[in-house]
Amino acid sequence: MDLSSNFIQTDRHEMLYRKAEQLAKKIKTRRQQGDSEAALPKENIEDLRNENYLSLTLPKEYGGESLSLYEFLLVQEKVAEGDGATALSIGWHLGVVKELSEENLWDQQKFDYIAKEIGEKQKLINRCATEPATGSPTRGGVPETTAVLDGEEYVVNGKKTFTTMALVLDYYIVTAYVEGKDAVGSILIPKETEGLRVEKTWDTLGMRGTGSDDLILENVRVPKDNLVEISDQPKRPGPKGWLLHIPACYLGIAMAARNDVIQFAKEFQPNSLNKPISEVEHVRNKVGEIDLKLLQARYFMYSVAEKWDRYPDKRRQLMKELGAVKLVATNSANEVVDLVMRIVGGRGLSKNMPFEQYYRDVRAGLHNPPMDDMVISSLAKNAFS
Repeated sequence: MDLSSNFIQTDRHEMLYRKAEQLAKKIKTRRQQGDSEAALPKENIEDLRNENYLSLTLPKEYGGESLSLYEFLLVQEKVAEGDGATALSIGWHLGVVKELSEENLWDQQKFDYIAKEIGEKQKLINRCATEPATGSPTRGGVPETTAVLDGEEYVVNGKKTFTTMALVLDYYIVTAYVEGKDAVGSILIPKETEGLRVEKTWDTLGMRGTGSDDLILENVRVPKDNLVEISDQPKRPGPKGWLLHIPACYLGIAMAARNDVIQFAKEFQPNSLNKPISEVEHVRNKVGEIDLKLLQARYFMYSVAEKWDRYPDKRRQLMKELGAVKLVATNSANEVVDLVMRIVGGRGLSKNMPFEQYYRDVRAGLHNPPMDDMVISSLAKNAFS
């Protein structure tokens, strides 16, 4: 049974879902390649480009589809069934595009430029914010990367870690401490800029195919107009609905594991049984548990996304729910894959089967923002306020 049919509500949903489904089938063939090479396969990016997937969250006047949050999650979850690492990677790009399109963070001329690059040329962008000393930017550390004005140019020096898609990005949006302004800013840097290099350091347990290597900036010079964002005082954190692409991705991985284990159970018949294990009660019960967990997490996620889209003036009230969705979805996804592994047994650890990669990849979700401790603390603070 297709667990997604209840979430496809319109003809447009159906069209977007089928596009994502076809892409998922293509990139699934390179899932092991990305995992073994610890890099995002360039062929995956080309497949996405050919379908104009990189501009889906752009406004229609720039050639995009102006995806709602609900639609964004629908396609991302499906793409993740093909390859979670590719989906998570492209989710950052699409999420940043959605953020820039909706929140007016850049002045119009600068946004027009990058929007046309994405809409007309399917260029790939991402923010580069995490650093060795400061950790995740969600924890509030000031970047050690610096930008110093020299005439009409900024000279940027520093090192960024967890730079998702580092080797295949067309533009890097680099956070830096802007000397002279005593502020933190974001600087748009094209990939061909001299002094930029990628250090191949990504060697992790899961989500290896994101290719989140280190970005090294050594006396990188860009025009001063490339300073696209500036903030001289800490901002009150606002709700970022687009970050729900993270739980959507991990639920997609869990869905892929669920579908594969059902097929496995239908086909596997040990010689101790006269029937496949799909007819064994405890196996069927575990699949029932899997579907229950997926239903709970997905209905929670899509209902919050629907509320986000329908009531834009009430988005600030959804801060708690956004964090809670991520916590529930990623933990549920881990529980689902654990149950899958119990059904498959020891053979699920084999590299010849897809389950061990699901098992490794899904665990990375626990380390994506917001972290569980911050979500729980926020909920508790709200309860006692």
